[in-house]
Amino acid sequence: MTKLKTLASLLLAAASINAATVADRQSITLEGARKALARTIAEARRLNTTGAFAVVDEGGNLLLLERLDGTFAASSNVALGKARTAALFQKPTRSFEEVVNKGRASMIALSGGALDQFTPLQGGVPLLSAGQVVGAIGVSGAASAAQDEELATLGAKTFEAPPAPVTFFAHEKVEQAFAQGAVLFDQSEKYMVHASRRTQPGMAEIHTEDADIVYVLDGTATFVTGGKALDAKATGAGEMRGRAIEGGEVHQLKKGDVVIVPAGVPHWFKEVSDPFLYYVVKAR
Repeated sequence: MTKLKTLASLLLAAASINAATVADRQSITLEGARKALARTIAEARRLNTTGAFAVVDEGGNLLLLERLDGTFAASSNVALGKARTAALFQKPTRSFEEVVNKGRASMIALSGGALDQFTPLQGGVPLLSAGQVVGAIGVSGAASAAQDEELATLGAKTFEAPPAPVTFFAHEKVEQAFAQGAVLFDQSEKYMVHASRRTQPGMAEIHTEDADIVYVLDGTATFVTGGKALDAKATGAGEMRGRAIEGGEVHQLKKGDVVIVPAGVPHWFKEVSDPFLYYVVKAR
């Protein structure tokens, strides 16, 4: 049994080492390549232009290639070269064309060997997912080089995250939040909006990761910032509380006032009216 436990421990240790030395990588799927290609070709047809379109994975390997009728034959290879170049160098091929145009002709010498089909011509754009290159798209043979670039950029936008939806709170919900003193909107990784209510003084606070943007809605308060939080103790991740503040700057808050407290700065509602209502936006 002891030998089995030892063997199991060794296997777990080996797995842990392997996990620490091997990175997870994402790659475009065939379905993803089809979506990018379909969007690009639809736009080319809407513009009544020609073109060849290539989609490769993150290693520059061809997944899909299509050429519209009337497009010159060599455009297929050029489109593939642009896509491979964008994927392997993880940047739009326009940047390479600009370098060559500025006189660095030696850049062309990169073509050959492992970098076969290096193509420093605009029209190749990486495909990104969560900031990681998962492939690339290349376009050649449209009405102009600029249009090659525009079509490739459009295809790449297939993988962009949709914009965050607009959030609306009816006044009834806002009033309810203020009645309780509650979080109105929480996107903790970026910011949070709190409909805050106080009826008595609080403890000294220090938020080590969040800045507080305070807007006074109603009431008055004596607000102390800076100085030293007395008997401060951690109460949660990035949060500390103390019984009071020694020193610091005193602010007399009233309706309409705004105060911004940077992360790490102690602050304390020393005195408040009953009630004291205020919005807090916590920005990270």
